[in-house]
Amino acid sequence: MKVYKTDQIRNIALIGNAGSGKTTLAEAMLFEGGVINRRGEVTAKNTVSDYNPIEHEFGNSVFSSLLYTEFNDKKINILDAPGMDDLCGGVVSSLNVADLGLVVVNSTNGVEAGTEAAYRHASKAGKPLIFVFNQLDHDNSNFDKSLEQCKSSYGNKVTVVQYPVDAGPNFTSIIDVLKMKMFKYGPDGGKPEVLDIPASEKDKAEELHNELVEMAAENEESLMELYFDQGSLSEDDMRKGMKLGMLQRDLYPVFCTCARKNIGVGRLIEFISNIAPAPNEVPMRKIVSGKEVKMDAGDRPSLFVFKTSIESHVGEITYFKVMSGTIKEGLDLINSKNGNKERLSQIFITAGKNREKVEQLAAGDLGCTVKLKDTKFNSTLSEKDADIKFEEIVFPTPRHYIAIKAVNDSDDEKVGEVLSKIKFEDPTYVIEYSKELRQLIVHNQGEYHLNTLKWFFDNVHKIEINYNQPRIPYRETITKPEQSDYRHKKQSGGAGQFGEVHMIIEPIEEGSKPKSMFNLKGKELKISVRAEEEIPLQWGGKLEFINCIVGGSIDARFLPAILKGVMEKIEEGPLTGSYARDIRVYVYDGKMHPVDSNEISFKLAGRNAFSNAFKTAGPKILEPIYDLEVLVPSERMGDVMSDLQGRRALIMGMGSERGFEKISAKVPLKEMFKYTTSLSSLTGGRGMFSIKFASYEKVPPEVQDELLKAYAAEQEDE
Repeated sequence: MKVYKTDQIRNIALIGNAGSGKTTLAEAMLFEGGVINRRGEVTAKNTVSDYNPIEHEFGNSVFSSLLYTEFNDKKINILDAPGMDDLCGGVVSSLNVADLGLVVVNSTNGVEAGTEAAYRHASKAGKPLIFVFNQLDHDNSNFDKSLEQCKSSYGNKVTVVQYPVDAGPNFTSIIDVLKMKMFKYGPDGGKPEVLDIPASEKDKAEELHNELVEMAAENEESLMELYFDQGSLSEDDMRKGMKLGMLQRDLYPVFCTCARKNIGVGRLIEFISNIAPAPNEVPMRKIVSGKEVKMDAGDRPSLFVFKTSIESHVGEITYFKVMSGTIKEGLDLINSKNGNKERLSQIFITAGKNREKVEQLAAGDLGCTVKLKDTKFNSTLSEKDADIKFEEIVFPTPRHYIAIKAVNDSDDEKVGEVLSKIKFEDPTYVIEYSKELRQLIVHNQGEYHLNTLKWFFDNVHKIEINYNQPRIPYRETITKPEQSDYRHKKQSGGAGQFGEVHMIIEPIEEGSKPKSMFNLKGKELKISVRAEEEIPLQWGGKLEFINCIVGGSIDARFLPAILKGVMEKIEEGPLTGSYARDIRVYVYDGKMHPVDSNEISFKLAGRNAFSNAFKTAGPKILEPIYDLEVLVPSERMGDVMSDLQGRRALIMGMGSERGFEKISAKVPLKEMFKYTTSLSSLTGGRGMFSIKFASYEKVPPEVQDELLKAYAAEQEDE
């Protein structure tokens, strides 16, 4: 294959709702460019893009696929991204290395949940967009309604370049208002006849042409002046203006296709080859360390890894974008994350699972390599003394989490090994072993995301697993001061054990300071603060340990042992066994024995004194509260609000955002289990949400009673 220069390369990502026809469109693009000589079908499980067994079984894309086609002396790299928003990792990684997004819209359904999600990801990545109205041959396809929905959702930036003459089963003709021609196809697609626009469509075409000219002219002052002088623009001037508009995200051209019959696809590729930005015409990926590099084949070589995958009989495949210079076979580069040297022994361009070996790739191109030692996604490779590191891809925060457990205990270690590999292929899985909850937790994007994970365990790794509801990381604290003392005494033959500790505990309130006077159990108790130690707790909150010993009743060398005993009980609260927090401990008196006192004695005395005091200090359970933001279609607002109230949510505010109603609320984590599924059901898949930890708050009395009963039953079972 010829070596393409940077300005001959186009990188595009196909995004949109599942079932909109992205994979079929990719297939037609490869056919148009001669990369394949026969178009496959998703239903026949023979497309270039969806080649994984899981994709054949599920009937849709699960991973993003890198493909390419050649057209008009240009190489067009195509990233076919999944349509299910649960699989958004492939969308995000694809958009981060593409220079243009094609939002594929099913013209029967119009704007769907996946359309909105794709647009949201593209906006965050700042990518230019083209809207492709596909499946115009379906019985219920409605171009005008779909266009109206797009304009309503994304504004008048959505601008018609093409419209169908007769959408539906008889769809064969497209009016192109940029070229002002009609493209007429045979019943099975193929090469079109290029005809004059018929009289019946002339007025509509002229009106849309003028709208397009105005949109193109608005993007540069010289074009606007030319438009005012001449009343129109040439096709070349329109291309220039449209390109500027697309780069500024002020223009989203609309194209028409029936990818299944290869209608309109060739013209779409022609437009991409002529007008879509080359890699050196878009902003360079941010460099977080190292010297500046340019998207130039003559600069020093560097690349950015955007995806890692594992294939049987091949092993690990590393997908990259050449950020600068020319990447050649046999090149040695340094990984900026770990300083390790990596040799690119082989370089490939890829069309799905079909890989073609090449000797070099220029800046801006996409390719892959194999058998790197320790380079995963989000890595930068550059020359030894360049020390370049590109900004990493930020993947969406998990919206759902589940506990995972092998059915057979002997497989527990294997489960961990499998998860560590899978998270490199799909970084939106976040794996955590919670010592506190004693569970292996998989943070993920939703139910569909978990179904794909289970498929791999069942079909590839042959390990039986169960999904369980995760435990909640409750906290315990106290609500009032309490005094306690405890004497530990043990005598058994030789040296004995003796330690006596008197302490007061109280809750730490915002801005409060240690006290010197307490009224407890009808008695006033005066103490002297000698030393204060504040211990931040790993699980949040703090412990304050106050030394109030006077007269040497306890030797200073035993105070660390008392603190150690207190910390042991802090890690296992008496109510539910959860971590305790925000407690101030005053050690003010005690007794020693000249022979039998030692550290273990005072540790045990401190631990028991603290435990006894805690139980009578108005102990309360705290639960994690999260800030929740929900975007919901206005017609489903009431249903979503009712559901949130049933989840003990506190509504903090409401507003509007991008055509959606926005609800801000505080909600207990306990009530958020499977919220992704519920919200999808309530909103027809259109609702979106994000959550972020806010604080710990006291649980209501009825919830505390429920938790205490559950913990008591669990202790009995054990």
